[in-house]
Amino acid sequence: MIRDLLSYSRIGTSADNMAPVPMEEPLGMAMKNLSMEIREKGAQVTHGALPTIKADLNQMVQLFQNLIGNGIKYHGPEPPMVHVDAVKQGRNWLFSVRDNGIGIPKEQTGRLFQMFVRLHTPEEYNGTGIGLALAKRIVERHGGHIWVESEVGHGSTFFFELPAGNMPAP
Repeated sequence: MIRDLLSYSRIGTSADNMAPVPMEEPLGMAMKNLSMEIREKGAQVTHGALPTIKADLNQMVQLFQNLIGNGIKYHGPEPPMVHVDAVKQGRNWLFSVRDNGIGIPKEQTGRLFQMFVRLHTPEEYNGTGIGLALAKRIVERHGGHIWVESEVGHGSTFFFELPAGNMPAP
């Protein structure tokens, strides 16, 4: 929990590390960090074409790691499947991280990105309740916003929109 709190506090105070980042790079790094969980759960993580955007590489790794990690952790009876994609929408890139997990009750989605909010007991699923608050802070630091669409028993899709800037399409 202390490590998560430190990560959260450093997001707004870190030096300006913004540079062109091919988003497949932080995705690959996040998948490498999650390789043990992916292997243990028999998870399948796929992705479509991802753009290059101006971003902080380490924070993008953390963002993908948190969202994909949740898709793996909160799985149903089937092996976890997570798909990452992005589409250009005007001046922004709309990223999606879709899973086949247990889903989230609609009445809970509004508070999901707050610090220490947990929808399950520690006995059901481990965690600190900081991961999605951290994801929100990263996305907002990059000038975007994040939200979730979900249905209990039918998985969740986390969307985050980030400015495209003058980066070329994939």
